[in-house]
Amino acid sequence: MKLKSTLAGLALCAGVATQAAAQDSWTMTTTWPTSLELIEIDKHFVDLANKLTGDDLTIEFFEGGSLVPAGEVFGAVESNTVQAGADWPGYWAGRNSAFSPLATTASLFNAVDYVNWIEQWGGKELYNEIYGKFGMVYLPYGVTNNESGFRTNEQIVTLEDLKGKRLRLSGLEQGRLLEKLGGSQVSMAGGEIYQSLERGVIDGAEFSTPNVDFSGGFQQVTKYWATPGWHQSASIFGVMINKGAWDALSDETREALEIAAQANLVWSLSFTEKRATEAYQQFLDAGIEINRYDDETLTKVQEMANETIEETACENPDSAKVYLSQLEYLNDYAKWRDASAPFNLGRTPNGPDIEKIRACAE
Repeated sequence: MKLKSTLAGLALCAGVATQAAAQDSWTMTTTWPTSLELIEIDKHFVDLANKLTGDDLTIEFFEGGSLVPAGEVFGAVESNTVQAGADWPGYWAGRNSAFSPLATTASLFNAVDYVNWIEQWGGKELYNEIYGKFGMVYLPYGVTNNESGFRTNEQIVTLEDLKGKRLRLSGLEQGRLLEKLGGSQVSMAGGEIYQSLERGVIDGAEFSTPNVDFSGGFQQVTKYWATPGWHQSASIFGVMINKGAWDALSDETREALEIAAQANLVWSLSFTEKRATEAYQQFLDAGIEINRYDDETLTKVQEMANETIEETACENPDSAKVYLSQLEYLNDYAKWRDASAPFNLGRTPNGPDIEKIRACAE
């Protein structure tokens, strides 16, 4: 009887040990290669997460492309081939167009708007609702302000200058807006842009903030920079986590990961703004001519962006639901933001018709 009890106890201990081992080690990859500075946001999160979770979880991080191609990270997490994958949600808009506004907006949100919306106006829940359809949990943990804009070898000063141009551009609404302006969208991974510019395969490209663009070497293969990046007025990055792997963690470990994500979100904004400021000067020093669109042009872009958002949102109730939540936030926050101008956090944009989008979300 004593021997039976001992064996049962050993079996139980072995079972617990196996379960713990399955919970305390994750493989995580990203869509970014080490050559692009966006990977620093991912690395900083992993460092924070490993510190905060202690012995309960170890995340082993691999650069983009080392385990699976960038475009296959979503599927790898969905299938639990890797437990976690860092991303920019807009890459998955082909699976569900709601991923697009979860990643960026055309002439709408700035970085602080995304942080406010995610943390206090229901945004975090919508990320998990959309990613949850694919068996994932999502932690938004990185944010950047508006992207640089187009980098070309022919000047872009007015919207007329976009006509006929083949431009590398990410984003569903962004591509449709560019087409309305007479250009054509070319999709490609960030690691392919330099060579495509060098060979003249494309007429120009956007990718990210100035520091990331500089890390990509675009100053070596272009002469002009058209700013601001109205196509992406801010961007969100985060980590996709397989729900089975997430559910296997303790409540304390899940909370530690959420705290790491929140801390990283704030850090990423200050880090990328400092680096963008430094890179702006680096582009000037490299001889790049910088042209800023005038206010009349930006007003025209806003009107066309609104129209494009309304059209795209109404093609998918999930997308309309995300945009409706974002517009409700803007309307709500405008009361205080406008009253406290100019000592406030950005602008209240003259955005899309909220009632049109509300009708498509219901």
